[in-house]
Parts: sequence; structure tokens; C-alpha cells
Amino acid sequence: MTREFVAGIDIGGTSISGVLATPGGEVAASITVPAMTGRGGLAVLGQIPPLVRELEDRAGTKVTGVGVGAAGVIEAGTGRVLVASQVFRDWVGHRLADELTATLGMTVTVANDVNAFLLGEMRWGALKDVQDALGVMLGTGVGGAIVLQGRLLEGRFGGAGEIGHTPRYSDHVCTCGGIGHLETLASGRSLGLRYGERSDGIAVTGEEVATRARAGDEDARAVVDAAGWALADALLAATTLLDISHVVVGGGVVAGAWDLLAPVVASRIADNPPVSGRGLIVRPSQLRFPALGAATLALPSSPFTAISEVS
Repeated sequence: MTREFVAGIDIGGTSISGVLATPGGEVAASITVPAMTGRGGLAVLGQIPPLVRELEDRAGTKVTGVGVGAAGVIEAGTGRVLVASQVFRDWVGHRLADELTATLGMTVTVANDVNAFLLGEMRWGALKDVQDALGVMLGTGVGGAIVLQGRLLEGRFGGAGEIGHTPRYSDHVCTCGGIGHLETLASGRSLGLRYGERSDGIAVTGEEVATRARAGDEDARAVVDAAGWALADALLAATTLLDISHVVVGGGVVAGAWDLLAPVVASRIADNPPVSGRGLIVRPSQLRFPALGAATLALPSSPFTAISEVS
């Protein structure tokens, strides 16, 4: 019996990762390369076909479809980039799904990278078999995604779930130009910036802030606590509005600091439980390969269907 494989590609600001996987989530090959974001959208798109071919060569098989998770606000259907960070030069306006389908000669499905992350965690990871969930990625920035009744909610303009750009968490300027967004406290970049402000300009990464917090640095601990409180408040607001009981949190900040953030988030939620009386389950991501989420987009048997609005 011939086994079917799909490719999942995750396009980030600094790297592009890919996996070749079975419908059961088994990874036959994986690869990560630096992203050519500084050279423009066409350069990044040009990296995808050879990456897919390399995955096929490593696994000794062909793929039946490709799923791509891309940073930015992505239009459903065409995969057109509507909004992107400054890291992605000449990225806005590209119809990623159409352009990659034409280049690869097979169907390519594209979604926002955090949407893909959540779908992967609900199919194979921390929230397997859950039908309603919120996903949050704490990386260089902060992104979010929503699945309701087994269907991905993308929104009329492709921006549903953008929890990182909800305001009133601080007075700091966000990377998008807004004021006080969750991202100004809870992203890896912001952990370093907030620590620098409290420590006479010492420049450190978010991971280093976590290390200092574990060692008893009071400034580092205060920065991590502020991030945890803000994250918990954002989770409570979003899940209360949508009546969701499950959350999965992933990204580099979770990988490097979840042991510090988790108790802060849990305490804040315990002090302000959902008004419905239901519990709120918050789990760290489980999938070893982020691109596995993108692979779910290419599976014909996927139970998830993208919708633009709640019906």
C-alpha cells in the first residue's frame, strides 16, 4: 500500500522550516533554512519549491499537497498577504497560494502561521480532539488564532485572532505603531526591551531575561510577571467573549520561559475566573516541528474548514 505524504512549510521572519509528514502526523523529513526576507517577497517565494524538492529527496517519496503557514494577515482562498511586519520587505500583495501553486504544479494552501500552528496542535498536539480553542504564539511578536466548532475563524479581513495587537496593556509603542498592545509586554523582543528600561539600558534577549529571573534578578522577575499578567488578562478576555475553554500557547518565549510564565498566568486566571464558571485550560505547545501545523492545511481529510465569519 502506497503511503501518502504532504509537505508543511512555515515561513518566519528569520527562518523557513519544512516537514514531510503522513496524515497521522509522522515526520519523514525536516529542514530549516534562513529566510531571505530582506531580499523581498519574490526571493522568499523562490525558496519554497527547492525546499519541497529537498524534503522529497530526503524521504525518497513525492508529496500530494503542500500547506504553508506565513506571517502576516493572509486573505482566505488566494493566500494574498494583506498586512506584514517590517521584517518582510515587498511581502504585502503577493498571492502566495496562487503563485506557489503555479510554481509547484500542485495545490498549495496558505494560512496565517498562527492559524496553522493552532490547527496542528488540535490535530496532533496539546489540544488533540478539542473543537473550540484559542492559540497564541509568543515569539518575536505575538500572534493568535481561533477555531470554533472545528472551523478556523479567519475573519472578513483575515485578521481574526490577532490577540497580540489588542491594546491597554502598557504605554509602550508596538511594532505595528499602536500603543500598549499585548505584544509590547509578552513578546521575546519586548521582554528584552522592558528589562533594558529597568536596568539602565542593559541589552539582553528574552531568553536571557528568563535566565536572570531564575537566578533571582528582581528586574527580570518583574518583567516576566508583567508579561504573564498581561497574557492572562488577554486570554481571559478572548475566551470569555467566545466561550472557549481551551488555549494552547507556543513560540520561542514559551520554549524558553514557560516554567516562569505558567504559574503567573494560572494565578491571574484563578483570581479572575471566567464568569460562566467553566474552567480555562492553558497548555504549552507539544508539536516538535512548527511546520506540522502547516502540513494539516494540505490534508484532504482535515476536519477544519476556514470560515470568514461566525455563522
